[in-house]
Amino acid sequence: MPHPLLHQKDIDTFQRDGVVLIKGLFAGHVDTIRAGIEANMAAPGPYAAENLKDGEQGRFFDDYCNWQRIPEFERVIRDSPAAEVAADLMGSDTAQLFHDHVLVKEPGTSKPTPWHSDGPYYFVQGRQNVSFWAPVDPVREASLRCVAGSHLWEKPVLPTRWLAETSFYPNEDDYMAVPDPDADGMDIREFEMEPGDAVAFNYNVLHGARGNDAAARRRAFSLRMVGDDARYVERPGPTSPPFPGHGMTAGDRLREDWFPVIYAR
Repeated sequence: MPHPLLHQKDIDTFQRDGVVLIKGLFAGHVDTIRAGIEANMAAPGPYAAENLKDGEQGRFFDDYCNWQRIPEFERVIRDSPAAEVAADLMGSDTAQLFHDHVLVKEPGTSKPTPWHSDGPYYFVQGRQNVSFWAPVDPVREASLRCVAGSHLWEKPVLPTRWLAETSFYPNEDDYMAVPDPDADGMDIREFEMEPGDAVAFNYNVLHGARGNDAAARRRAFSLRMVGDDARYVERPGPTSPPFPGHGMTAGDRLREDWFPVIYAR
């Protein structure tokens, strides 16, 4: 039986469309996530970024791979039902942590998050994966937007650098150009959300987010998890996150001392 937060139709929707809303996934953990985000912004890690060009209004902060140094994040990862729900959605016996990610858009940050797919940036290959995007503020305008079914496209979407708008890897022929889902009339899923809700999506889904023109902050916490079939894969350049010195070779399972299994049936 799936976790009580899930129905079989949620699992079916996730498998078919690559995206589903999970109400209350982090209920009871919202204050802990907020505290972790504040700690992260007060002491950014080595991968922290400010994603606005000179002259653009507001602030768009992001940072990842901080769960080992921010205890609030580790507590949420281990104590929330996210890992068990991830295993159910993926159809996997295990849920292994890949990394955490914080994304904050302060009021008046009109810049949208560019359309992209996460998978090409990562050194993981496998069908079983899930990203949770969980706001700790009510979300109306600054919502996550996912293109349903895009995780099943024949070619991955070209990964780019958000500020420079250049290709992440040298061989662009291996990828499809980033489409314009609004102009192309694609099936875009976005949800009004309360703190504690989470969008679950396959990390090969094309997604972006609206700017935050509201008077309130939009703080979001993401978890990326992988399942039984996850394997290390070589990419044609440095990945994001890079995890320097990981020591894995193509075809390896992700090393569990760096990427712990949080849930196993």
